[in-house]
Amino acid sequence: MGSSKKEKGHQPDEMPLHKVRISPFWMAKLEITWDLYEQWSLDLDRQNREKGTGKTRANQKADAVTRPSKPYVDMSFGMGKKGFPAVCMTQKAAKTFCQWLSAKTGKTYRLPTEAEWEYACRAGTQSVWSFGSDPKKLGDYAWFEGNSKEAYHKGGLKKPNPWGLYDMHGNVAEWCLDQYLPKGYPKTKKGEILVNPFVAPKTLYPRVVRGGSWADGPLLLRSAARRGSDPDWKIQDPQIPQSEWYHTDAPFVGFRVIRPYPHPQKIRK
Repeated sequence: MGSSKKEKGHQPDEMPLHKVRISPFWMAKLEITWDLYEQWSLDLDRQNREKGTGKTRANQKADAVTRPSKPYVDMSFGMGKKGFPAVCMTQKAAKTFCQWLSAKTGKTYRLPTEAEWEYACRAGTQSVWSFGSDPKKLGDYAWFEGNSKEAYHKGGLKKPNPWGLYDMHGNVAEWCLDQYLPKGYPKTKKGEILVNPFVAPKTLYPRVVRGGSWADGPLLLRSAARRGSDPDWKIQDPQIPQSEWYHTDAPFVGFRVIRPYPHPQKIRK
């Protein structure tokens, strides 16, 4: 996890380069799309809440999950919804969506930790990107500033990484669970292998996003590249107090979910 000083584009926050051991999990092949996200946020499953209908235990739990207030503008900003990745949500919104999905399905879904995300992105590789270190091949695998035409795209149109995951590089950056540490990862002892590392958040900002987006250059799409969330992502939010659900100025941020295997791990938030 992380990168060496020799890697092109290396940043200090990617140090120290260290080994981690990750418990198994499933990860969604695609970033969560508006199609699914709006089933939660717009409460399109109203029939399960009507009086007199039969409810399963899972649906009763799902109906009790908090949903965000209606956004004041179209949060896709006209870039597309059907089959396109959902964007502009806060980390809280992404985590609450996971609670809803867990309640609906009876399975445990959550955001990945930063270590889990990088493990899945690398897919067993140690190169700059999961497909190698040649930036000329990036367009085959990712939407970024060089080919996106200033917009995100439908999921799964580019080649997947070696483990069959699409858009791990580019399209939209993805929320992780961790607090972002701008000075790098916590120090480890020589030869130490961290097991399921997780930096529990203590402040609202910054939180970790990974993968780079349609608006970023190639080096920000590297497997090791990191970014922290920023209050400026909701600078144009007109609500007072500002919304806990939306980042009005972050149309480059989305998320994908994981499902721990075989049982939920201790990390839940």
